[in-house]
Amino acid sequence: MPPVVSDTLLVFGRYGRQALRSKVGIAFGLLQPLLFLVFFGPLLEDVPLGGRGDSWQTLVPGLLVQLGLFSAAFAGFGILVEKQLGVVERMRVTPVSRLALLLGRVLKDVVTLFAQSLVMVLAAVALGLRAPLAGVVIGFLFVGALTVSLASLSYALAMRVATPQEFAPVVNAVNLPAMLLSGILLPMSLAPGWLDVISHAVPFRYLVEGVRAAFVGEYADGDVGLAALVAVALAVASVTLGARLFRKA
Repeated sequence: MPPVVSDTLLVFGRYGRQALRSKVGIAFGLLQPLLFLVFFGPLLEDVPLGGRGDSWQTLVPGLLVQLGLFSAAFAGFGILVEKQLGVVERMRVTPVSRLALLLGRVLKDVVTLFAQSLVMVLAAVALGLRAPLAGVVIGFLFVGALTVSLASLSYALAMRVATPQEFAPVVNAVNLPAMLLSGILLPMSLAPGWLDVISHAVPFRYLVEGVRAAFVGEYADGDVGLAALVAVALAVASVTLGARLFRKA
């Protein structure tokens, strides 16, 4: 086994055990999408959304992307705490690969997201969601790629700043417009023409549309293929940039 792989699994095991001990944190990370699901979803059941599938097949894919977007973007807060406690400095003097220090954390975030996503989909099924299993799996893969991308950048940013007061405004400045312009809650086809045009510059829009196409079983649809390209390109670029910044910080 290559050293970077074994080191990544070692780091993943450490942070995975921490995550299991922090069940409250995992639950609260899932709370906001569940609130949207329970209190907002029923309002859309009789509303024409202009998309494929019913209202649940429109809302749930967006909430999955929202879950990945916010969970991964704020993942770097953990490093800020570790820097203050001296944990990062102690890990730097170990022979563990610097890339593995990043990838192990990211892998923990992906596994946590899959667990949260499974709970949310099961809750959505209880409320009325009907989607093919293959489509749900494809949706999970897209959101997992999104988590890899944003968590890598989040950890790199956290290594470059000193305090939460510097970290949070940057993340919020990116997350809020990204959420509003990606059509997470409602399809961008409902937006005015000028807003729809602007939203095409946001890569998360293509992931949302790809997951929605998968949830209605249209796997050969161009939206799924485009979402796959965007997810892979975003993950490769983000991990490359994140690893470079992480090493230098």
